[in-house]
Amino acid sequence: MLMFRVLCSFAIAAATMSAATPAEIRALISNRVDEGEKAVSIVVGTTSAAGREFVARGTLTKGGRVEAGADSVYEIGSISKVFTSLLLADMIERGEVTADTPVAKLLPDLVKVPQRNGKQITLIDLSTQVSGLPGMPTNFKPADPENPYADYTPDKLYEFLSSYELKRDIGEKYQYSNLGVGLLGHALARKAGMSYEELLKKRILIPLGMTSTSIALSADQRKRLAIGHDAALNPVKNWDLDALAGAGAIRSTVNDMLTFLEANLEFKDTPLKAAMRRMRSVHRDTGVPDLDIMMAWHRLTKFGTEIVWHNGGTAGYRTFAGFDPAAKRGVVVLCNTSLDNDDIGRHILEIKYPVKHYDPPPPEVIVDSKLLQTYTGEYALGPATVTIIAEGSRLFTQITGQPKFELFATKDTEFYLKVVEAQVSFVRDENGKVTHLILHQNGAHQKAMKK
Repeated sequence: MLMFRVLCSFAIAAATMSAATPAEIRALISNRVDEGEKAVSIVVGTTSAAGREFVARGTLTKGGRVEAGADSVYEIGSISKVFTSLLLADMIERGEVTADTPVAKLLPDLVKVPQRNGKQITLIDLSTQVSGLPGMPTNFKPADPENPYADYTPDKLYEFLSSYELKRDIGEKYQYSNLGVGLLGHALARKAGMSYEELLKKRILIPLGMTSTSIALSADQRKRLAIGHDAALNPVKNWDLDALAGAGAIRSTVNDMLTFLEANLEFKDTPLKAAMRRMRSVHRDTGVPDLDIMMAWHRLTKFGTEIVWHNGGTAGYRTFAGFDPAAKRGVVVLCNTSLDNDDIGRHILEIKYPVKHYDPPPPEVIVDSKLLQTYTGEYALGPATVTIIAEGSRLFTQITGQPKFELFATKDTEFYLKVVEAQVSFVRDENGKVTHLILHQNGAHQKAMKK
């Protein structure tokens, strides 16, 4: 999903050096792609005054033969928000808008953007995630859940804005919002009199020479596209964004993203230097320890190191881009699987940040389909219901309000999920009847009685 994921902490001892070595990076991503079988491919690129380095593992699609590399194309998800705020900073530098321009001024007159206590939502409010708007619009009802943003049009966006009432004062509190930054991108494109992608190309991609970055893919980019996969390593659809493109529509490569980071690190002069500096001059509190937000970029200050970063995620991708302004180092991590790799990005820039190690998955066994049928039904787990579904020789679980996920057997009664670290045990009575299941997750063992 397009979302900001708050920091995780994992227990692996950190060394005393300040940055990870290429050999360590290679071991980290090999653990996730090979031993742990958690990702189809991961490509990592680093940059410093000494130049660029790349480490890649895996293929463009599960079971495929084409290896991923620095020019493979990935969806970067919410890292797109940084580009949208850079467009804003550039337009401010050019005198086309100001930070305090109300977004309503860039929209059709008929659109009634919500206000509160006499204050209007400004462009900088949207960029720094303090607009008071929710994370997603309440009228977001995808026709295709596998490509959920494709049919969210400007008309739907206008309908939401004209009917929504803010629940808090503008500027009062940080709340990460795909809606807010998507609205920002849409408004800036209207101001420029062109599509979001046209504006992106004209103001950022062409000036920086990012030739493999776009929203719509060329024939050549499609050949280099890393197909997205869910956490169970099943291929999923790419996402297409309409009105909210500014929140997460961009596709790019490690090479191009390093070019972007190098421009931010000012390895060479670019037309966007002043705008990039402007983005980092703004600081607002997020309410998360050691973390504040600039214009889209988040800033993490811990272990004596400042990391400027953003991450991204769509249905089949997880991405990270960040840099250490003092040490002049940058890192990009692109993965074509729904697997959080932020810890790798942080660890590369500051080795005291711990990283997670994945054990090999347990060996799978095939359970007789007749036996699987005895597990089917509904199980009460507090206020939720766990539904167990058998489809031939495969078993699935679905908890109220969540998607259906496959269960994999290690014994006749013991199963695990690949999408999360969780296991399910089925329990029978003395007569052999299944009475309940036990969900093992995060150290807890929850009993769910069969209805």
